[in-house]
Amino acid sequence: ISAGVCCCCAALRPRYKRLVDNIFPEDPKDGLVKADMEKLTFYAVSAPEKLDRIGAYLAERLTRDVVRHRYGYVLIAMEALDQLLMACHSQSIKPFVESFLHMVAKLLESGEPKLQVLGTNSFVKFANIEEDTPSYHRRYDFFVSRFSAMCHSCDHDPEIQTEIRIAGIRGIQGVVRKTVNDELRATIWEPQHMDKIVPSLLFNMHKIEDIDSRIGPPSSPTGGEKEENPAVLAENCFRELLGRATYGNMNNAVRPVFAHLDHHRLWDPNEFAVSCFKIIMYSIQAQYSHHVIQEILGHLDVRKRDSPRVRAGIIQVLLEAVAIAAKGSIGPTVLEVFNTLLKHLRISVDFELGDRRSSAGSATFSTSSKESDERIVQNAIIQTIGFFGSNLPDYQRSEIMMYIMGKVPVLGTSQSLDTTHLGDLGTRRIQIMLLRSLLMVTSGYKATTITNALPPPFLDPLLSPSLMEDSELRQLVLEVLHNLIDRHDNRAKLRGIRVIPDVSDLKIKRDKISRQDVSFMKKHGQQLYRHIYLGCKEEDNVQKNFELLFTSLALMTIELANEEVVIDLIRLAIALQDIAIINEDNLPMFNRCGIMALVAAYLNFLSQMIAVPAFCQHVSKVIETRSLEASYFLPETIFKDKCNLPKSLEKHEKNLFFLTNKIAESLGGSGYSVERLSVPYVPQVTDEDRLSRRKSIVDTVSIQVDILPGNNTEDKVDNTEEITFEALKKAIDNNGLEEQEKEKRRLVIEKFQKAPFEEIAAQCETKANLLHDRLAQILELTIRPPPSPSGTMTITAGHAHYQSVPVYEMKFPDLCVY
Repeated sequence: ISAGVCCCCAALRPRYKRLVDNIFPEDPKDGLVKADMEKLTFYAVSAPEKLDRIGAYLAERLTRDVVRHRYGYVLIAMEALDQLLMACHSQSIKPFVESFLHMVAKLLESGEPKLQVLGTNSFVKFANIEEDTPSYHRRYDFFVSRFSAMCHSCDHDPEIQTEIRIAGIRGIQGVVRKTVNDELRATIWEPQHMDKIVPSLLFNMHKIEDIDSRIGPPSSPTGGEKEENPAVLAENCFRELLGRATYGNMNNAVRPVFAHLDHHRLWDPNEFAVSCFKIIMYSIQAQYSHHVIQEILGHLDVRKRDSPRVRAGIIQVLLEAVAIAAKGSIGPTVLEVFNTLLKHLRISVDFELGDRRSSAGSATFSTSSKESDERIVQNAIIQTIGFFGSNLPDYQRSEIMMYIMGKVPVLGTSQSLDTTHLGDLGTRRIQIMLLRSLLMVTSGYKATTITNALPPPFLDPLLSPSLMEDSELRQLVLEVLHNLIDRHDNRAKLRGIRVIPDVSDLKIKRDKISRQDVSFMKKHGQQLYRHIYLGCKEEDNVQKNFELLFTSLALMTIELANEEVVIDLIRLAIALQDIAIINEDNLPMFNRCGIMALVAAYLNFLSQMIAVPAFCQHVSKVIETRSLEASYFLPETIFKDKCNLPKSLEKHEKNLFFLTNKIAESLGGSGYSVERLSVPYVPQVTDEDRLSRRKSIVDTVSIQVDILPGNNTEDKVDNTEEITFEALKKAIDNNGLEEQEKEKRRLVIEKFQKAPFEEIAAQCETKANLLHDRLAQILELTIRPPPSPSGTMTITAGHAHYQSVPVYEMKFPDLCVY
């Protein structure tokens, strides 16, 4: 009777339960009963409304088997669930999925590694199924947390640990694939999820031994490597995650990277940080690159008080990111990058000077180490600025050049960088580093016209006297000019200063001077001449300065010289020779001989470039005479380590110098307008000269403003005249004086008729400025304010001080005393 009752009860059970029970064999080692599984699958497809009940019953059995540690039946239940998921694709699968996910969660919660791997594999299969309609109520918070925890597994058995970590990474990959294809995919990009997913992937990526193997665009590892290596699998998952990021959620995916690198102190050394951001930049869509750059800049601002090596590590990461982003779209971050980097450059200089001031008098190792670390930061910033700028298109690069030049501290102009508290040393450091950045930005820049390369707002501060106070500053300015003027890559052929035997061997490349370049030289040529002229008069010039000055003159000849400019350059060379001969500035003998060597090397180059035989013959004759009698006037000798310098230059013969009348005769027969050669070159006077801390241009310019235009170099060389009776008789002859006055007026009229307007204006302005300065000195001496008990204000080193005068020491007029 009892057996009949049992059969009767079994027959009364629902059919779906009977079908589910039949798939489980008596011995779990026999595996799933395939015939009964086919029946269950057919029943589920035929009656999809029963799927939710089938799932609930399977979940009930699986939970019971997990509790009883009957893992064989657990494997059978999960296999059945997987087959049902793959077979059923109707809308009724939604309730069944809830039961399925509940069973997967049970497996993941168990402490048995095999069950965790089993649950992960089932979830991955489920993630690959495309559902017809979105699930508005389904969330994956538990799976994100659990898979992230599995990525950090610390099991004592290395094999089990690796197996669990791989399962966790594959589970995260499944969550990402499932959610990004869902209508509610925005949920996975929420910060609370990204803060778990991204660090879990980075934790496993950091375990790889060969970091360099991951640098570059996405690779395609083999299947075995992808499954067995957690680092490679984590990297591919990370790339896939970033590749699916969109405009609105890009920042949420990147910010946890900074938190992970900060927490594990991976900025110094920064190899892993660099590799991470290379992966990020290569994985995201190109139009979103500027989001990553903005995040790096923001993090640099946050860590601005950290150690120099940490900041240098962040800047190095920015350099790598910029190098990749500059090849594509960089968005609106161009000026932001430069503005932030320049701000941190100023901060670094401030830190360096602060450490130096705090350690004044006690040179400790730690302080010198900090200063060297700050130099590392500064060099990293300069390298980033230069690399970013050099990869920009020409139209953007010109704007960046203007932007950087606007930040250079120049006397009399306004800058965005606050350098008032840095002092002279800090200002000089800022100037040098910004010019080094500008040098890197201008490298390889090829402008169609020189006006585009050197617009007035850029040229004026670049040639400012404020940038001539230091030898290194002048070198950087000249190198920047070389980058912008040299449009045919001739600079390498002109490296070094020397007398070139045959210029044609250099194979100089040049084009016909354009109309725009001619117009530029008419407007701004005097500025370039003036900069070279004053640059030769600096006492701290070294060999490199003379080499760069020679290259500047040669490049101007190649790129910008027509017949009029050639005459101006010759007048400039003769004026430089006069500096060395007359020596009104009391230059050292090395500088005077260096200037003579510079003039010889340049006129030798110029004469061969314009190919006038008579001019070449005169230059060659002078150089040959110098090589025999005064070799220290040639660059090959004066710039040697040991060179015997002369005691004076006044006793040298005229055949050692380049003479204006000889040059005029040689060029006159070739169609050159040589009338202007008789007018000595005088540099322009600018407003900044009166504001500059350097000595006034009025003091540096020769007093040749007042001499006759006809007084050429030949007359200056032989400036000692023998006094005889005939000379004295001629001196007191009234008729002779009248003739001299007439000749003087005639020459002055001729000068105003033939000389360029710029030089006439420069001479007149020089006289006016000299008169103004003398009047100011007279008024300062004669007009003094009356004494005051509150004191008189004196300005020392830019700061105002009051010196009070006691009342009993003041001298009052007699009418005021009673």
